[in-house]
Amino acid sequence: MEDSHSPQQYTVTSDGAMFVAIITVETFAGMWINAFIVCVISIAWVKKKTLNSNEKILLLLGCSRFYFLCFSWIHSFLSTIYPYYLLVHPIIQLLLGASSIFNCSNLWISACLCVFYCIKIANVRKYFFIYLKVNINRILPWLLLGSEIFSLVIGIFTYNIIDKAVCENINFTCQGIVWKANIRIQEHFYPLYFLTGFVYTISFMAVIFSAVFLLVSLWRHKHKMQTNSMSSLSMDAHIKAMKSILSFLVMYCINFMSLILTLINSTNNKTHLMFLIYLILYAFPGVHSIIVILSNPSLEKTLYRILSCVKCKVCMR
Repeated sequence: MEDSHSPQQYTVTSDGAMFVAIITVETFAGMWINAFIVCVISIAWVKKKTLNSNEKILLLLGCSRFYFLCFSWIHSFLSTIYPYYLLVHPIIQLLLGASSIFNCSNLWISACLCVFYCIKIANVRKYFFIYLKVNINRILPWLLLGSEIFSLVIGIFTYNIIDKAVCENINFTCQGIVWKANIRIQEHFYPLYFLTGFVYTISFMAVIFSAVFLLVSLWRHKHKMQTNSMSSLSMDAHIKAMKSILSFLVMYCINFMSLILTLINSTNNKTHLMFLIYLILYAFPGVHSIIVILSNPSLEKTLYRILSCVKCKVCMR
């Protein structure tokens, strides 16, 4: 009986090891990139004793993505390599609760960043838009605080739902404990799925409207500069901004679809599809942060300085 099951066990172990290896590379690359953002802005904060609105958003975004990747990786590692460890109370509750907090924070702060760029850069002469442009620096800290409080509420709700499901439905003496636990926990998750989907959709709509509105504004301004034969430097800056916003929009759409698919397929055993989805979810925080770095002159200059120092040291060896 053991011999007949050994090939299947080897296949599962091999797939699991490959999955863990790939997401480990993505996770630690993303954590390093976001730690770089946090360190650079923190050093600037210490030197200047203050932060502008853009730096506040990037600091919170880097922190939320760093910890989201950290807790998500721990959960994926344990669920793939040591699934029985997740049955020790309250490991799975803490991991998924913390992951929900920082994932929600990541999505909301990403949306805040897009809205902030839209308000600051877009050239619109409507009264309400001018009011937001003038007062955005006062509104933003409250918006970020509200996002963090809301993320904390989502995390606590997630913890309570999982804790209730585990305490009520898991029989620790049954055979096939992990499979039965997963099936029974799903019955408690539908309110959480609805709330999570609502959060994903609201942040996604904010990003879509802000990014499209900003792209249209930049395109119109670029067309006016071409008509008036303005400097090529301004044109290059606008084209670079449009490329950055468009790339973020495409990545956010892919990330949003992947998040929704995790909710839809949470009760289905579509391993290959879920494997691809999780690869996308783990890649997004790092890839988008690279675009943020390359679109921010201070971060870009610091990154090139570090890379040039590393290159010199390697060449000297």
